[in-house]
Amino acid sequence: MMSNVQMIEKTRLTALREMQLFIIVWIGQLIALIGSSTTAFALDIWVYNRTGSVTQFALISLFNTLPLILISPIAGPLVDRWDRRKTMIFADVLACLGTIAIGVLFVMGRLEVWHIYLANTFTAVFMAFHMPAYTASTVLLVPKQHLNRANGLMSLMYGISIIIAPTLGGILLSIVHFQGIILLHVTSVSIAVVSLMLVRFPQVNTSVVTTAKSSFLSEATYGFTYLTARPGLLGLILFSASSLYLVGGINVITVPLVLNFVSVSILGTILSLFGIAILAGGLLVSIWGGLERNIYAIYGCMLLNGVFIIAAGLQPSLVIFTASIFLFSLTQPIVSSSTQAVMQKKVEPSVQGRVFAIKGAIEAAALPLGYITIGPLAEKVFEPLMATDGYLAGSIGQIIGVGSGRGMGLLLIIMGVLTILETSIAYLYPRLRFVEDELPNVSNAVAIATDTPSSKNDAVSLVS
Repeated sequence: MMSNVQMIEKTRLTALREMQLFIIVWIGQLIALIGSSTTAFALDIWVYNRTGSVTQFALISLFNTLPLILISPIAGPLVDRWDRRKTMIFADVLACLGTIAIGVLFVMGRLEVWHIYLANTFTAVFMAFHMPAYTASTVLLVPKQHLNRANGLMSLMYGISIIIAPTLGGILLSIVHFQGIILLHVTSVSIAVVSLMLVRFPQVNTSVVTTAKSSFLSEATYGFTYLTARPGLLGLILFSASSLYLVGGINVITVPLVLNFVSVSILGTILSLFGIAILAGGLLVSIWGGLERNIYAIYGCMLLNGVFIIAAGLQPSLVIFTASIFLFSLTQPIVSSSTQAVMQKKVEPSVQGRVFAIKGAIEAAALPLGYITIGPLAEKVFEPLMATDGYLAGSIGQIIGVGSGRGMGLLLIIMGVLTILETSIAYLYPRLRFVEDELPNVSNAVAIATDTPSSKNDAVSLVS
């Protein structure tokens, strides 16, 4: 008889063996993401030092995001038509050309801010192909019982890059300078490409919903048509996107709010803590595997998010704010991985490129929407209301305080209350609550889910 510890260890080893193809790809993509995030950090510093303009600095995010929103409907059908492994390889290589161009211009002494905007747009176009191809490939590489773990690892990947990139970028800027960081980026992408070349993806099974003979225009809109025919999935994406909207709003509030209490150096430490929370959440999901019913994990985390955001705004306390947003950040990988798992189980592999492209476009829009709506509300409306002589100073101000930062605190409380209300309404929507019951699971191409000699041979045969 095996002990409980031995059984747990065997389960973990089995999961690792069944996910080995995914892990090979994941390691390569992690290295590439660290390289690209380090370069992005260095470019941010260069633009801000060159211009001294917060607006110019913010435009970098716009040029990184806008192509994803615009190109995704076109990229989705092509991702479904093309070999997804080759799509990722070509997207990685072509996206890297923009970085190489920046490096060449920098060495020649001709780099301008508009060059960076153009290069970011160029890179984002190819990332619009890479992201749905990578997401849709997960279901081909991972047995469905491990999808939550795989999605947790993807969240972990982003958490690692958030923590490592600023520190690594700061160190490398003083040692190897900007051109050295560009070289690191190119090297990291080369490693990711090699990892993809080592793995052969299983072929996508032909589905009855494939629209190969239809016009490209209908294919470009097919992802949205597919989702509107399955309102539970569309509701799930919009619900998940609202979480990213909150992330954008909190990000734009955090810096000025924290600077009311501490210096810039302490701010950097606090932001790193939030990155650690995302990393820990991804690690938790990758080990735990998530709930059997993913929708309950999403509902539960969104309710907790509302509570955490309310707590962050109640008092002018740095400790309470930091602890609350740390816990909020911890739940984000659970929401994203659970959402992704439902989509991967319910959307046919042959159309996942199109559907995930629409999902990516909606989510890509939610984050900057949080920036551009919450930021002006905080600065132009709520801060004046909660000033010492503001309209609400004698009422709500007697409860949560008045002065600098209290308007942002009130806005956080309102955001938290609306999140709880939104979650309650979403729970009452039966198509979303029962989405895992009403829609059948689709079959995937992974044939390595059993612990048998033949399955091990099958797994090995997929690695060239």
